[in-house]
Amino acid sequence: MTKNNPNTYIRFDWAIKRLLRDKANFGVLEGLLTVLFNDKTKIVEILESEGNQQWEEDKFNRVDIKAKNSKGEIIIVEVQNTRELYYLERILYGTAKAITEHISLGDTYQQVKKVYSISILYFDLGRGNDYLYHGQNRFIGVHTKDELLINAKEENAIVQKLPSEVFPEYYLIRVNEFNQVAKTPLEEWVKYLKTGIIDPETTAPGLPEAREKLRYYDMTPEERYAYDEHINAIMIQNDVLNTAKLEGHAEGRAEGERNKQLEIARKMKEMGMTADVIAQVTGLAPGEIETA
Repeated sequence: MTKNNPNTYIRFDWAIKRLLRDKANFGVLEGLLTVLFNDKTKIVEILESEGNQQWEEDKFNRVDIKAKNSKGEIIIVEVQNTRELYYLERILYGTAKAITEHISLGDTYQQVKKVYSISILYFDLGRGNDYLYHGQNRFIGVHTKDELLINAKEENAIVQKLPSEVFPEYYLIRVNEFNQVAKTPLEEWVKYLKTGIIDPETTAPGLPEAREKLRYYDMTPEERYAYDEHINAIMIQNDVLNTAKLEGHAEGRAEGERNKQLEIARKMKEMGMTADVIAQVTGLAPGEIETA
């Protein structure tokens, strides 16, 4: 982050876990969702970490938001900042849990609401040339290639709907892959997600509010210190992981090499990395990681 740039603001992954949890600041989050869906979206609540997170380190790595669009559909937003070995399985579990948590015992399946999962990824999930990917369930004829329409009864009338109107949809925003001039509201948002920079003349929904509420120098000295440490930790984390990958694939397991991997494992544990991720990048056994 270039702190001397007057157009630089607190990075989104930090702000969403602190400042944007305040209902008075929901306009920033609503702007992002409105731009992404091209539909007016309202925040309902920030879901509490104790109820929707399965691991202790989740409280540092992810935030879940419940929102509704103009159709009354539920939207679950997940912001993820740390590499995850089974990330696709994680977001699948999150959408399934969102569906079951928002239907009461005794309700009919008609009450099931659609869930949108949005992952703002500050890490490399895989190969791809785009910064935004979208996926949803569709049923296509194996031989005819047509898309299946489902008959459903709603309000005493038979209506047809596509399976994609019912099944969850997934958006993956690969922040680090955005390397172009921001011309559209969506591009302006992704530029901010990546750099923390907001253009003074922007009219993209939510970004004018972000300019008012997320100024770096409006934080207290203590908050700025914590924020700077957060950014430094992310840089160190990426450096450690990249180094670990290179060294983890090196041939030979001499004692000096093993000690180097153990040191990397210790650093990764201090940053709250899971044992699965540490094992993936260092090649160490679970017992070695536990005693590192």
